Amino acid sequence: MIPSSTTSLAMDDVHRSSDSVKVESTINYYSDGFDDSEDPLFLSDDDFVGDDDGAADALLEDIKEDEIDLLKQKQQDCKILNTTELRQRMEQDVAQVSSVLSVSKFEASILLRNYNWSVSKVSDAWFTDESAVREKVGLLVKTVISCGIVSNKRKIIICGICFESHTSDRIRCADCGHLYCEICWSIYISTSINNDGAGCLMLRCPDPSCHAAIGQDMIDSLASEEDRKKYSDFLLRSYVEDNRTTKWCPAPACEYAVEFSGADGIFDVTCRCLTSFCWNCEEECHRPMDCETVRKWISKNSSESENVNYILAYCKPCPNCKRPIEKNHGCMHMTCRVCRNEFCWLCLGPWKGHMNCNRYMERTDSEDKRKKMAKESLEKYTHYFERWDANRKSKLKARADHQRVKDEEFKKLSLSQDIPEAHFEFISKAWLQVVECRRALEWSYSYGYYLPDNEPAKKQFFEYLQGEAESTLEKLHNCVESELKEFLDVDGLSKKFSEFRTKLVGLTTVTGDYFEKLVRALENGLSDVNSHGTKGLEEEVEDCWCCDRCTYANPSSIRSCKVCGSLNIDNVNE
Repeated sequence: MIPSSTTSLAMDDVHRSSDSVKVESTINYYSDGFDDSEDPLFLSDDDFVGDDDGAADALLEDIKEDEIDLLKQKQQDCKILNTTELRQRMEQDVAQVSSVLSVSKFEASILLRNYNWSVSKVSDAWFTDESAVREKVGLLVKTVISCGIVSNKRKIIICGICFESHTSDRIRCADCGHLYCEICWSIYISTSINNDGAGCLMLRCPDPSCHAAIGQDMIDSLASEEDRKKYSDFLLRSYVEDNRTTKWCPAPACEYAVEFSGADGIFDVTCRCLTSFCWNCEEECHRPMDCETVRKWISKNSSESENVNYILAYCKPCPNCKRPIEKNHGCMHMTCRVCRNEFCWLCLGPWKGHMNCNRYMERTDSEDKRKKMAKESLEKYTHYFERWDANRKSKLKARADHQRVKDEEFKKLSLSQDIPEAHFEFISKAWLQVVECRRALEWSYSYGYYLPDNEPAKKQFFEYLQGEAESTLEKLHNCVESELKEFLDVDGLSKKFSEFRTKLVGLTTVTGDYFEKLVRALENGLSDVNSHGTKGLEEEVEDCWCCDRCTYANPSSIRSCKVCGSLNIDNVNE
């Protein structure tokens, strides 16, 4: 079980929002999320007769968001924020700094940008040395000359960029007092916004020797509407990307940001768009693998390192030019395409005058050992990669199948069984469990690849846990994928559907339990393996009995299955 975490965060260091969804977990990461006391799945068959349409519609609206409910249960100290909530938080932080430091909101925004939007860092630096902070960020005390310009609108002033004469009401300046006309200012600001990207947020006075900051007040008064919108978007992106506790969801076209404050070493988060990713490395969720090993695995899959192993295992060097050659014809007469050297494939001797090479002659072990090791390395990699890739593809297909079932088959099933779609939540939960477990199984194979060969006890324990989890997952996947189809074209409520429901719920729970054990064991480095190998594991297995109906492994001390209630037939007969 994952312990509940309610870490208290300093108000200054992270963004706040009273209307954001706070997600805390008190259940297993791979739990099915079922609550037998409240779930409509456990209503009797009579309860489906005479349902009130209004109540059913209301229930349907609640349960259509079952994926969102599940991700809320599984998140780890995570908040999902849309752009409106992000802007509200940003404005709150700006207002707080403005109030505490007695500066304008535009100046407060400049300060926060320079200190990665940390209210506490701004306050600490400001009260330590205000002058140094002003010098660093470009906030200067307003000059007297700017006040004089405003009071005398008829005064003629020459622009410092275009050198044309303008009345003082057409002249602007930053806190430094350098005077430029509004047209030059507009061009300067627009050029920075469109060419410098996010760099426009650090815009300074046009004078090369001046570093006075240009605030958003001048941007809003001098830039076009399109440029103002771009500047506002850059500001919002800075608020997310420069802050250590928030990140954008990596899904294409997703506009949600994720605030994460987990401290238990689990970095898997799920956005409201249902995209799951690792907060730490921004790859897809990869429990039980650590980020560094995932990086190595991905690099290995995309590099040319395995081509080298292939050459070593299946190619031989030309005796003359030493170029690697792969045999592609039946006879042993080889001709190097580079140097045209002719030789025998088996003994690598010259073909001219070659009689036979069937007599065994001892050779040095170094070359044979090198080739053997390369071949074994390639075979090992192929074994784990094929299974990693197969589960990855199965995960993607399960995700697509789940969406198709929700969009198409739920309607057919509702008509054939005369049951509201709201009561099919257990099917969605089963599909989501399949997706989660496929992901865990996928990464468990890369874990197995890097498991040291000199620890056979751990390897045996790992393969046992992985095998048990994979076996139950296959049963669940087959049940939700194949067995559901027989109810699509049946008219009226089928008694078998109730049995199918009980079976699927049981399999979902059992599969989640098995994968929780697998993930926890791998994250703990298989520390349960004792110095005597896997003897303790075998004793544990012998002390259990598996339910014939839902396959749950029950303690031998009980007679009925803890999941589906079926009796242990062997125990009853005794």
